[in-house]
Amino acid sequence: MIDYDDGIYAIDTGFFRPNFDAAYLVVENGRAAFVDTGTNYAVPRLLDALAEANLDVGDVDYVILTHVHLDHAGGAGAMMAKLPNARAVIHPRGAPHMIDPSRLIAGATAVYGAEEMERSYGPLQPIDASCVDVAEDNHTVDLAGRPLLCIDAPGHARHHLVVHDAKSRAFFTGDTFGLSYREFDTERGPYILPTTSPVQFEPAALHASIDRMLGFDPQQMFLTHFGRIADVRRCAADLHGQIDRMVEIAREHAHAEDRHDRIKDALGSLYVGRTMAHGCTLPSAEVRELLAMDIELNAQGLEVWLDKTSKTS
Repeated sequence: MIDYDDGIYAIDTGFFRPNFDAAYLVVENGRAAFVDTGTNYAVPRLLDALAEANLDVGDVDYVILTHVHLDHAGGAGAMMAKLPNARAVIHPRGAPHMIDPSRLIAGATAVYGAEEMERSYGPLQPIDASCVDVAEDNHTVDLAGRPLLCIDAPGHARHHLVVHDAKSRAFFTGDTFGLSYREFDTERGPYILPTTSPVQFEPAALHASIDRMLGFDPQQMFLTHFGRIADVRRCAADLHGQIDRMVEIAREHAHAEDRHDRIKDALGSLYVGRTMAHGCTLPSAEVRELLAMDIELNAQGLEVWLDKTSKTS
């Protein structure tokens, strides 16, 4: 568990590789909230984090989900079952899928297969509807007098919210503020890239969500993938530029027979070039390997977006 001060702790959920997927514990006056949970297999780690913070399951008032993708919320149902006083705070588009996860399970199983679903995510448990607070735009969670503001933040997903914490002058960003892995940190700071994973990438909405967060003048961002970044304005500019370039890449290869492979290769070249320009000394092959999952998912998301836009143009 990483202590970031201001009662904020990052918990490595153990998904995929170390320092890849984080859930957050926010503590105020002996009360606690989780922001995201990771997968079902992360639940023991979250319980251990509570104990390490000298808290009990009865001290948790909220489980706030940025969105319901399984690396963020797959363990929410199992976690809620262990928290007698907690409310689940979920975007209105995401809440039905946590109350009845059958469509989530079916969709993910269709993509990954039943064996991989069991290996990576485990069984999804529903959350009782009576324990769910639907977080419309500007919904405020009161954590022992500490306001946590939930803001609608589409672009990565239409059911995405981000959480502003005025005390730490920070956002918990889920995937809206991109991905920043610590392996790519240099003396220039963190390297960051957008995530366009399927199926609801919308570039204009993502640009707008990033700018809306900047309007709060945040001094730090807490990313699910992975940890805290403080170079907020520079990273935001990098995200904006890369979103535009990724859209250009998708359009350049829109009609290619081997569209998926071409987009993947171009994305890999983009990210390798930008990491090198950032001062990263890792070999290009290692950069591509570390980003392999994200390159694949970003290519898929761009292709879904291409297909949607072609139908409406």
